[in-house]
Order: sequence, then structure tokens, then C-alpha cells
Amino acid sequence: MASGGEFDFIRTRLGPLTRNHAAALGLSDDAAVLDPPEGCQLVLACDTLVAGVHFRADDPPETAASRAMRSNLSDMAAMGAEPLGYLSALTWPRDIAPDWRDAFVAGLAAEQDRFGVPLLGGDTTSTPGPMTVTLTLIGSVPQGAALTRGGAAADDDIWVSGTIGDAALGLAAQEGEAGAPAELIDRYTRPESRLELGRALRGLASAAIDISDGLLADAGHIAETSGLALTIEAGDVPLSAPARTWLAGAGEGGLGRLLTGGDDYELLFTAPPAHRAAIAALAGAHMPLTRIGRAEAGAGVVCRDASGETLKIDRDGFTHF
Repeated sequence: MASGGEFDFIRTRLGPLTRNHAAALGLSDDAAVLDPPEGCQLVLACDTLVAGVHFRADDPPETAASRAMRSNLSDMAAMGAEPLGYLSALTWPRDIAPDWRDAFVAGLAAEQDRFGVPLLGGDTTSTPGPMTVTLTLIGSVPQGAALTRGGAAADDDIWVSGTIGDAALGLAAQEGEAGAPAELIDRYTRPESRLELGRALRGLASAAIDISDGLLADAGHIAETSGLALTIEAGDVPLSAPARTWLAGAGEGGLGRLLTGGDDYELLFTAPPAHRAAIAALAGAHMPLTRIGRAEAGAGVVCRDASGETLKIDRDGFTHF
């Protein structure tokens, strides 16, 4: 993007995304200046999405924008935070069509307005490689109220929101895999960000994480950070009706694929048994909350079948390295 074009793009396309928030300074300065809410701590989260890795290179621009915003907001949800705004670093391929850029920004505008998160600043540049989108979300929590991965205790319940494995099947359907349910594509392209649930879990959950790498992999992050073991009952893991239908014909390895697929962006959390009723009361018709196991002394993650036997799952969750 030529120099003049870049600054015109910032002024005409990105400038309106600030929604005149004072901290953005009209995108005319070197950095934003943000006053945190009184009595709160700032929560910062940064995610990078690369075309061909985190979204398909031929995805519509709206899909790229949606996944970028919602995956970052999911980190806010996992910390129990209220989003305040975001910074964007947009790295455009040099041959990208102006119409694609404009549609991406329009998609970003729709997402930020849905969740009430204005643009506060950032950067734009070009590359000979694939498109790269980096968003840094800025949020706040009351002093000392942030949810972390390290607070679980032995005998805590393990809970999960929504249903598991839908995003992996949605991606498979999008890529044309036979038998993968097409009705789950939106679960991959437009994942839910459980912001309201995250805030409601302050004072109830002892530890939390969003499921980006896969249920078992992310359970492992809580287990490691909290210094204990998580035992998950595979039969209690909530599955959507399309996922259950798919699983019935999937054969060996099907369940492991759902438990390790990633990109669900549901919340996995632990909580003392005394909070069961309060947590169950947070559930709704479109967001079930399901108790799927227990934290125990030890290390790692164990997944058991209905007979109590340990399942052998020869898949790991997603990792970049």
C-alpha cells in the first residue's frame, strides 16, 4: 500500500471504527491514551490470525474479520473481563483488492458494534506473504476479580459451556469432507464469545480458559497451571445433535476428533461444588452449562468412558510448533 494510500485508508476506513472514543485521539497520534475504570485492573489479550492457518485464504473478508474479533473477545471472556477497546495491526498482501480490504473493515465494524468495542489505534503495513491480522483487546475487571488458569483446587467441579466439537466439524464441512454437517459451518466461521458468562463467573469459578486448542489440550493448561489433575467423563461432554449424528457413523477416533478439534471458543472452568446451583442458574436454552468431571490431586488430564476406563486418544490439540 503506497504511503498516501495508507494514510487515506487510515483516515477514511479505520478512523470511523474509533466511534469517536477519546482514547483513540482520532488515530492521529503515536499511541492511544486510555483511562482505566476506577477500582479496576486492565486485562490485555493479543491474538494473530494468518490466512491459510487460522482462516482459509479464500474465505470471505467478513469471515476473517469475525474470527479475528471473536477469538480475541473469547480471551476477555475467559478472564471475566469487560472489553474497553482494541488495537489492530493489519498486514495486507500487496496484491489484495481494495474491495476486499473495504469489506474486511466493514465486517470488523459490524463485529465491534455488536460487542461495543471501539478501535483505539494500531498499524497497517503490506507483505509479500499471506494476510495477517493481529488484534490486541483491552478490557477491565474489578481489582482482584480476574479469572485465571491457576486457581483450581482438588475436588472442584469441571464445567463447560455450549457444545464441543462443532467448530472442527464445521471446518471439515467447509472444506468439503463427506458426511461433515454443513449446519455447523457457522460454529467455525462465527464462534460465540461468552463475555456475559465470563463476567457472571467472577466469584464462582476458581479457574477458566477458553477452548481454542481443543477441550483436552485446554484442560491440560488448567491442570498444569493449577498443579493438579483434571478427570473428564467423556460421556458427559455436551455434543450438539448434528455432532452426535456424525459421531454415530464416524467409527474409531471420532470422539477423539471432537475432544481435540479446537476453535469452539466455549469456556472451560472449574468451581467448588458449593457453587453448583448458582452456576446451573446461569445456563440458558442457547448456552447449556454442563458438569463434565472433577479436579483431583495429581497431574495432567484423564478422559474416562462410561465404565471408568481411561480412553486412549491419539490426538493432541492444536499447536503452532
